[in-house]
Order: sequence, then C-alpha cells, then structure tokens
Amino acid sequence: MEPRIPPVSLADADAETHELLSRFSRLRGDDVEVLNVFGTVANHPALLRRWLVFATHVLAKSTLDPRTREIVVLRVGWQCRAPYEWGQHVVVGRTVGLTDADVARVAAGPDADGWSVLESAALRATDELHERSTITDATWADLRPHLTDEQMLDFVFLVGQYHLVSFALNACGVVRDDDVDDTTVPFPPAAH
Repeated sequence: MEPRIPPVSLADADAETHELLSRFSRLRGDDVEVLNVFGTVANHPALLRRWLVFATHVLAKSTLDPRTREIVVLRVGWQCRAPYEWGQHVVVGRTVGLTDADVARVAAGPDADGWSVLESAALRATDELHERSTITDATWADLRPHLTDEQMLDFVFLVGQYHLVSFALNACGVVRDDDVDDTTVPFPPAAH
C-alpha cells in the first residue's frame, strides 16, 4: 500500500518540524526512527504541534490505568478497522502486560470470557461510543464503581482521540511501521 500522504522524515523536516519530531523519535528504541503516524501529521506542523499536546495527555498523562487504556485503544482500532492503530497498540499493550490472549479477546469483545468487570464495561462503553456516540445509562452505571469523574472524562476523550487517529490513519493510508506488519502483528482476520 502506498500512503496517500507520505510521512516527513527527520532528515527532510524543516527546523520547527524537526524539533517536534525529535521529541517523538525512537519511541520504540531502535525499531523505527519516527513512527509514520507522526511523520504523516508532520506535513502540517501547526496541527502536529497542537495535536501532540492532547495526544500526550491521552496516552501518557491520563488517569486511566495503562492496561485499561490499551484494551480500549485496541478496541477502537478494531472497531475502526485501523490496522496501523491496532498494530502499534498491540506493541504498546504488550509493554503494559497485555498477553496475546488478551489481545485476541479484544477482537472478541466485551462478552468474551476472561475480562474483569471494569474491562468488560470499558469495552462495552467503547463499542457504544463507536456505534451510538454515547454511553448507555446501564454501561455508565457499570463503569462508575471503578472510575472517578476524572477517569470517566479521560475514558471518553481516549475513545474520541483514537477514533480521530484511526480515521486519519485510514484516510491518509498511513503504512504500518517496519516491525509492525501482518507477519509480526496480524490484524485479526475477521476485520479484513
């Protein structure tokens, strides 16, 4: 697949964009210099600068625990049929303790065996936001014993952020990064 908007590399970036991308280079060690998602958005440096503030909060400063966050991000990637998003967050999810069985269950959904009460409710709420643009009263009530007001807000904004990112990745044809392809991190077959 050829990208519709090719990513900007560090070598080709202007000074401002180079500085922005440098902050996010080598996020995965020596795997890849600049992730294609950042390189693609770098075609619009003003957007990149502003988006990174929000994206950093949602990924690194959220009040949600990392496991719940990554289960939700994977479910968004699954629901949006976004192989890039799915692949990157399988990698991130493994760093916070998700197993391959957990990842497979994400594709199966909130009713799959093995989820905690919170995880099942979070997956259900993610599906409802995707399908209805809201969370039903019943699912909200299931989440409330586990999440504070701040966490509820972080949850809703997390789902929204990764829908936005999935839409952009899919529409722009962002190519999966070097070590995250169908041989190393397959997108579940039912999504193809």
